[in-house]
Amino acid sequence: MKIALHKADTRGHANHGWLESHHSFSFANYHDSERMGFGVLRVLNDDRVTSGMGFGKHPHDNMEIISIPLSGDLEHKDSMGTTAVIKSGDVQVMSAGTGIFHSEKNQNRNEEVKFLQIWVQPNKRGVEPRYDQITLNPADLDDKLAQILSPNKDDEGVWVYQDAWFHMGDLNAETEVIYHIKKAGNGVYAFLLEGDATVAEVSLNRRDAVGITEAESFTVKADSDAKILLMEVPMK
Repeated sequence: MKIALHKADTRGHANHGWLESHHSFSFANYHDSERMGFGVLRVLNDDRVTSGMGFGKHPHDNMEIISIPLSGDLEHKDSMGTTAVIKSGDVQVMSAGTGIFHSEKNQNRNEEVKFLQIWVQPNKRGVEPRYDQITLNPADLDDKLAQILSPNKDDEGVWVYQDAWFHMGDLNAETEVIYHIKKAGNGVYAFLLEGDATVAEVSLNRRDAVGITEAESFTVKADSDAKILLMEVPMK
């Protein structure tokens, strides 16, 4: 097993006033040759958008884009005619494929919105763009790891054009679970959203992350009440 520890305070940081973002990997004006991604996981941005502000219409292509709101309400509009609002407990996916324009805006006038913006490189290019979102059942995350994304249309969670699996859990203190790698050769990027936990025998605090490769399984133990996101992706 190989381990790469990324402490929260080593992430890139940008504050534009209306937008504050922490970048786990090189993005925009933040560049670190040692942090160009984790396998096909290219972007993990921890964003905060002030009330009434947002990202204007902008293009994407050939990328699987996943948004996970942590608080507040985020309005999405795109060139496919989609208008939707996502909030905490939702998971949104957009396959940009041949090309798509979209905008994201904090719908609230008196509350900021916090969300994770995740980009995964696809295993199939030039697909027809598509959009989907789901609402998670909190009971499914209670003291266990719930699958929220996979490569399979008929499986739990949203799906993407990649051999990737995401799991999220709200773990009570002292809970211990074992995660088994779904596909040989994949790695897992574990991002601790809240609390304290020991992942693959590495101690993590809020917003710390650990990249795990060359493993078949590893243990996640909540040292306090903790919320964690596991992102299993191909390393090539």
